[in-house]
Amino acid sequence: MFDEDVKNPKDGGLSRREFVGMAVAATVAAGAEKLAWAVDSKLGMPYRTLGRTGEKVSMMGLGGFHIGNQKDEQESIRIIRTAIDNGVNFLDNCWDYNGGESEVRMGKALGDGYRQRAFLMTKIDGRTRKAATEQLEESLRRLQTDHIDLLQFHEIIRMDDPEKVFAPGAGMEAIVEARKAGKVRYIGFTGHKSPDIHLKMLATADAHHFQFDTVQMPLNVMDAHFNSFEKKVLPVLVQKQIGVLGMKPMGAGIILQSKVVEPAECLHYAMNLPTSVVITGCDSLSILEKSLQTARDFRPLSAEQVAALLNKTVETARNGQFELYKTSTNFDGTGHNPQWLG
Repeated sequence: MFDEDVKNPKDGGLSRREFVGMAVAATVAAGAEKLAWAVDSKLGMPYRTLGRTGEKVSMMGLGGFHIGNQKDEQESIRIIRTAIDNGVNFLDNCWDYNGGESEVRMGKALGDGYRQRAFLMTKIDGRTRKAATEQLEESLRRLQTDHIDLLQFHEIIRMDDPEKVFAPGAGMEAIVEARKAGKVRYIGFTGHKSPDIHLKMLATADAHHFQFDTVQMPLNVMDAHFNSFEKKVLPVLVQKQIGVLGMKPMGAGIILQSKVVEPAECLHYAMNLPTSVVITGCDSLSILEKSLQTARDFRPLSAEQVAALLNKTVETARNGQFELYKTSTNFDGTGHNPQWLG
């Protein structure tokens, strides 16, 4: 116990009042109206509205990278179909995941009527018209579908990426044309490096009179303290009514190595933000079931509960040592493979 205004050095030098203030900031972005935590549910899975699109998507999304890791593709297919059978409709993927194997396996899993039950998202790396077009067409073939519900420009992680995407005759023009042709329904972008790059991408879109439908970014108990997407970008997305896709709730597992938070705490923290979807990787049926149960168990956290989570992570998170996607090049697929950009 500590007084409202008394600093406690063991808690990062913050008073209870300051921690409660942090918690309020974590749950209410830029003074936004309190969001409905679940507009609907299926099989116990809460559903939320995807920004201004009006689409209803599962609060938990199935990560695409992990479902390409299994030795037996039939296990991958079982993971995907089990998720859908348990109310998950938001499926994440990317053209470059596991050399395309993630999309191939998801395409096979979406047969037998499963495609009609899924909100399918994938990503492309191409910045040029040629690369963007070719990668989209390849994704459509692998996923065995005639349209992608949400296509996102992947890894906006360099300060010049926004200009490259929006350059005359470049990737964005190709994808807007694909949307007009019915091959893409909605358009977004992702990135994990810096909130300032996300803000530049949004500003560049504004300058071109374009509004994204979604934005994907790391949102977790560590991000809240270090170069924070939650603090810098989330309020802007809420204000613009852009669908928020939270990723890396456990920092690709690295946050758990800190030994200060549990998996359920990580997921619930991200779900407590004004996210439309929290995407989590499940590389086995047992991990999928644990994630499903965590989503079913979610209830909005109080300001004090959020403050307690931030209290536990404030010291560990200060220098980004458990957010290597921000502080190293380990997660920069297009950095290691610049040819993917076109």
